[in-house]
Amino acid sequence: MKAPDFTLPASNGENVTLSQFRGKYIVLYFYPKDMTPGCTTEACEFRDQYEVFTELGAVVIGISPDSIERHKKFIEKHCLPFLLLADEKQDVAKLYNVWKLKKNFGKEYMGIERSTFLIDPDGQIIKEWRKVKVNGHVEEVLNALKQAISLNK
Repeated sequence: MKAPDFTLPASNGENVTLSQFRGKYIVLYFYPKDMTPGCTTEACEFRDQYEVFTELGAVVIGISPDSIERHKKFIEKHCLPFLLLADEKQDVAKLYNVWKLKKNFGKEYMGIERSTFLIDPDGQIIKEWRKVKVNGHVEEVLNALKQAISLNK
């Protein structure tokens, strides 16, 4: 399936369009909220493996409904080396079908279902993870990337 293209404001002050990364693998991950325990763990695990992703020719991009200002604080606090995009109106989350009805402690609300998409250099989604459990997830994404690269050699 072709990855839906989009443009969103990024933590570097620019507008980023997914298709500008054609020719590279893209790890596009959606997460609920900056500064929360699970999202911090996930972001830090991507940070810790960032060099490996980069050496393999992949770009890591995080998306949440948080504002650019909040993203910048999150990046500074945890030394995150990759872009975070602000999807404040949830348009891209809806495009990727990760804006879902959630239930927590008996309350229902709309929010991001933690999800990751591995996109190949031609813009095709080659693997997706939905309802992600944080522990071990980044390693799983890295292994899928390595496998995809070895299949394309």
